Amino acid sequence: MTARAAVVLLSGGLDSMVCAALAREAGFRVLALTIDYNQRHRVELEAARRIAAELADRHLVLPLDLKAFGGSALTDDIAVPKHVPSEAEGGGVADGIPVTYVPARNTIFLSLALGWAEAAGARDLFVGVNALDYSGYPDCRPEFIGAFEALANRATKAGVEGDAFTVHAPLQHMTKADIAREAARLGLDAGVSHSCYDPAPDGAACGQCDACRLRAKGFAEAGLPDPTRYR
Repeated sequence: MTARAAVVLLSGGLDSMVCAALAREAGFRVLALTIDYNQRHRVELEAARRIAAELADRHLVLPLDLKAFGGSALTDDIAVPKHVPSEAEGGGVADGIPVTYVPARNTIFLSLALGWAEAAGARDLFVGVNALDYSGYPDCRPEFIGAFEALANRATKAGVEGDAFTVHAPLQHMTKADIAREAARLGLDAGVSHSCYDPAPDGAACGQCDACRLRAKGFAEAGLPDPTRYR
């Protein structure tokens, strides 16, 4: 019997890497979808290719120029904040949604994943969002995942004909330490992944942005060596 396929959003970061490995562990054939949205941290695209080579049955890199919209420090000429506490460190939502939020990004990305899933006959979507140690983005919350799944089953031919979609967010309630431990349990080389929002030209992580701080905090709290190459 052929394993069911699942479309997995694969950014190249640690969370998406663990998410893809969990989908594979659950018995799915992994259709990895990476969105090249003209982000400033483009080194993650190479990380996604390396991860997909190990975990995916098929890898699609889809160009989508969100830089044309702007509105985010990841796609526009806006400085990436450094040394700013995340929500997990007492900042984040209480101080407003950070400028690294990309307008409607997860809605856009999941919509593209849904389109590929319906075309490919897959009925499972995986996304590595996290609602504990994260930056306070509204499209990482459980309410968003539930709402998108409901949308998927009302907006597609498959859904309205009763062939329902499921949106999996297996990291939803994990801390970054939990995710680091999962990477180790799954035998993943976490050093292949890339999380930094503002890397050096050679791809080294800055060590100061929110993504770097949360990643480093996760490995430290998990009692694991941090494999990240910092500048």
